[in-house]
Amino acid sequence: MTNLIIAETKTTPSINFDAQTGVLNIAGESYPDSALQFYQQVLDWLNQYIATTTQPITLNFKFSYFNTSTSKCILDMLSLLEAAYAKGREVEVTWHYRQDDEDMQESGEEFAQDINLPFSLSAY
Repeated sequence: MTNLIIAETKTTPSINFDAQTGVLNIAGESYPDSALQFYQQVLDWLNQYIATTTQPITLNFKFSYFNTSTSKCILDMLSLLEAAYAKGREVEVTWHYRQDDEDMQESGEEFAQDINLPFSLSAY
């Protein structure tokens, strides 16, 4: 399986999903005109990765900002991972946030409460 690499733009985050290591990184701002359209390729890749590999998955979020429609896409990604985790897949999610960004910290805390996955918050 090939890696998924998408360069960061003004309105979309960088995506760096490494198929060899299982480390998936999403970083930057996310407020595309159509979050579903942008994240569909991410969800498709993640679905295929879960279906065709067995190695552990580490997902790192490092948003500086995201809009409401992106929030739904984040939940969709987490739901895919939650289903894989429920079937025995090793999954870990880390929500990185700037130490002075209470909103982003609270967002991470809310996602952590909504899912059943190993989920940690990390201030930088």
